[in-house]
Amino acid sequence: MENKLKALKQFHIISILEGISFLLLMFIAMPLKYMADFPGPVKYTGWAHGVLFIAYLIVGLRVAILCKWSIGKVALAVLASLLPFGPFVFDKKVKGEIAELELA
Repeated sequence: MENKLKALKQFHIISILEGISFLLLMFIAMPLKYMADFPGPVKYTGWAHGVLFIAYLIVGLRVAILCKWSIGKVALAVLASLLPFGPFVFDKKVKGEIAELELA
């Protein structure tokens, strides 16, 4: 149970960071590149987002196995990572699982 809680908390943190990096990339770095001809932020924000996205998928898979998530829930987690604000919405489910495990 402790492993589940630790993995869920790790996933929660990575999920928030991945969501923030995606929003920064989509709504700040990309507009700067295409509207202001300033491509620098895309390079670094994109790199950070890529690393966080891979971490999200790896840690998410670990959590899915430990917590025995259904295929549907795993698919929802992956879909959430592809949509702006998606990780924040899916994180509500993760926080609920964290709260359940902390009370048990």
